[in-house]
Amino acid sequence: MKNVVLLGSTGSIGTSTIKVAEDLPDRIRLVGLAAGNNLELLLEQTRKHKPAAVSIADPEKAKVARDTLGFSTEVFSGAEGLIKLATLPAADIVLIAIVGTAGLQPALAAIRAGKDIAIASKEILVMAGEIVMNEARKHGVRVLAVDSEHSAIFQCLDDKPGSSVRNLWLTASGGPFRNNPKEDFANITVERALKHPSWVMGRKITIDSATLFNKGLEMIEARWLFDVEMARVKVVVHPQSIVHSMVEFVDGSIIAQISTPDMCLPIQYALTYPERVASDRVQTNFAKLGTLTFEEPDIERFPSINLARRAGEEGGTLPAVLNAANEIAVEAFVNRKVSFLQITEIVRQTMERHKNVSQPTLEQILEADLWARSEALSWRQD
Repeated sequence: MKNVVLLGSTGSIGTSTIKVAEDLPDRIRLVGLAAGNNLELLLEQTRKHKPAAVSIADPEKAKVARDTLGFSTEVFSGAEGLIKLATLPAADIVLIAIVGTAGLQPALAAIRAGKDIAIASKEILVMAGEIVMNEARKHGVRVLAVDSEHSAIFQCLDDKPGSSVRNLWLTASGGPFRNNPKEDFANITVERALKHPSWVMGRKITIDSATLFNKGLEMIEARWLFDVEMARVKVVVHPQSIVHSMVEFVDGSIIAQISTPDMCLPIQYALTYPERVASDRVQTNFAKLGTLTFEEPDIERFPSINLARRAGEEGGTLPAVLNAANEIAVEAFVNRKVSFLQITEIVRQTMERHKNVSQPTLEQILEADLWARSEALSWRQD
């Protein structure tokens, strides 16, 4: 039985994690749940799973939760609440599924409290990969992947050393605009960008998949998660999203993890690792799938890949700047204040204006994050 704290319980990854817990009641116990603003769903989850503690971003909603739940469940709020849950004594593992940078401090708190962490929030390793992985080694805890691509690589590596790896291959669906001519990009609407061909995800991740920034962030994440330099992290477009990623070994052999797209599979693997536990949720029929195809990503139409590679190669505070500027740009696009093409341009210009700090402290990373947000916002107002 694993005692699990779930940060981000009402989002797409969070609700999939709830399904996994319900599939495996003898294996997974939810001891802590944290939500952003969806109090109604958090209360429903709490009544069903009876965690020891919950947290919600808004203190006023936390008061409502306390009045509703009584003394049966501790209720916390805000950033402090996330730290409380991440360090809950009963927890064995903390799954972090918070979109954006809010998951970084809880991740470090969980590691320092001796908890394994499962990461669905790319920003944690993009911003502070070196610090997070060093802390994990220092405290003897595991950092487990929840993203389907990183889970696939983790499964394919099977504890093989980095020296045995020629390349890590991250697969990308290509997003909804894979075949659209570049001239069409100026006319892309929010509604079109939110229609992902393979996955049902949150709004931010769906837009990132349309620009391919999602894949760029995953490249940096993979660099730290699997301790390989950026030059060995590659991207290939695979529209069917059946091959979730691959490892190419030094002898030329390539091992892939393949399954019908369903986030419950990588979530379950992270929470039950190192075991594989029976589940009927994911079924893959190769005859029905027919053909699997692969193609090079078009860097001219999707320059986000090269921006991310540059950030990952230079390191320092630049990945945090890339991530923060992209968050602001995506929000501006969703709010119809900038165009689809301007998302990448905002990130590029913010990176150009940044004075990179090599081997930064956590404080310097957070300062760079705030600087990039302010810089990206000022671009939006031009």
